[in-house]
Amino acid sequence: MLFERQAVSGETVSRSRKIRGGSGGPKRNRTLIMVAIIMGALMISLVLVLPSLRRSDSGTVTQVTPSSHSAPVNKTSLGNADAKVKMDVWEDFQCSACVFYTRNLEAQILQTYVDTGKVFYTFHFYPFIDGGQGESHDAANAAMCAAAQNRFWDYHDTLFANWQGENMGSFTRPRLTTFAQNIGLDMTAFNPCFQANTYSAHIQQDAEAGAKLGVPPTPGIFVNGKAVISSAGKDYIPSFDDISRAIETALAGP
Repeated sequence: MLFERQAVSGETVSRSRKIRGGSGGPKRNRTLIMVAIIMGALMISLVLVLPSLRRSDSGTVTQVTPSSHSAPVNKTSLGNADAKVKMDVWEDFQCSACVFYTRNLEAQILQTYVDTGKVFYTFHFYPFIDGGQGESHDAANAAMCAAAQNRFWDYHDTLFANWQGENMGSFTRPRLTTFAQNIGLDMTAFNPCFQANTYSAHIQQDAEAGAKLGVPPTPGIFVNGKAVISSAGKDYIPSFDDISRAIETALAGP
């Protein structure tokens, strides 16, 4: 799209020069030509620079109250590691369905099953929306840098609270850094961790493990290794009742 917009600007400038070339003497022609060239250059510069300017600042950031979990916290996991039921969820922070799941279902699951010691809950990364190289990956890496300070869940909540759409600039690097500052992370540790893409291999391993289980779609929800499928069909997000049935079945099993 960028190249197409540049071409249009170039054609506009060329037509202006041609039209203006029919009046006035050589000096006036040279002046008009110079003005046209400068205007054309400015137009092309705006096409190139404005998108990056719009995405470079932190913009409006929603602050989140730090999570208060009664269950033990271990980086991307919550709950009793010896619990009979293990629930694993693969998500992309840019995924709209993941946003819905997190905002509408996750807290109820944590309160009902994780805080009570029945379920050990683990978040896994599956950044795929932008090919795993842009905002999805950067958000995952930043979240792991927060996890290194055992603040993953606060950062996780902040990411989903600040989601504005897929590939819409929600998780630019300046914003991801601002999120870390807002929840009070040690920035002398976070910044080098984030800038070095420290957890790239971990994120890739998570994604590969999810793919072997059948992820995507996301969120990919598994209870004791078995996918939880919505009663409305595989293309739908499982409801709380769907997830609860899978957990209760696992709890009742051998």
